[in-house]
Amino acid sequence: MSGLRTVSSAAVVAVLGLGFGMWCVVAPGDDKRRQLVKNLPESDAARMEDSRKRNVLVMQALKEAGETSDNIARELRRPVK
Repeated sequence: MSGLRTVSSAAVVAVLGLGFGMWCVVAPGDDKRRQLVKNLPESDAARMEDSRKRNVLVMQALKEAGETSDNIARELRRPVK
């Protein structure tokens, strides 16, 4: 029984080590991480303002659609591309 416990413990440690090793290989490096953070919308004031304006327009359209009883999807006559 002691041998089985030792083998199973070693297997658990090996699986955890393998998982950690794979995570280290897949995780982006510092340069890649800095590039990702630099391209986030929150890092640029102009892009953040554009995102805010777009969100306001979307919320306004959703509010208007919620207040009306008309089906605006049926009013669209042009084909979907």
